[in-house]
Amino acid sequence: MKQCIAGLPSIPPAIGPYSSAVIAEGKFVFVSGVLPYDFEKKSIVRRTLEEQTVLVLTALKQVVEASGGNLDQVVSCRVYLQQLTETNFKTMNTVYERFFGTSKPARTTIGCQLLNVDVEIDCVVQLE
Repeated sequence: MKQCIAGLPSIPPAIGPYSSAVIAEGKFVFVSGVLPYDFEKKSIVRRTLEEQTVLVLTALKQVVEASGGNLDQVVSCRVYLQQLTETNFKTMNTVYERFFGTSKPARTTIGCQLLNVDVEIDCVVQLE
């Protein structure tokens, strides 16, 4: 049994034929890749990597909470960076640590080609 999370005003809209998150068997939430969404402008924005990472993790937090979880329950993240350099990794990591603190989920960081943004993050949450 799965439940799709989409179309809520508190989360960024999906920009394609997918759900923002899917709750599987009431135990796990699979959050789709989140882009730097500006709720005031109601659009994806490209700013500094630090600003984009804040927007991504803020939106990711909102999707996780709309799914019934919290960031302490995140068990795994994948971070995609447009340019995987030491400087960009450090910039993203500094923001990431502010959001996750001591909970520290498993994580993979991947350098890849993104469309008009510099960071995207997805995650898996284990609901209690």
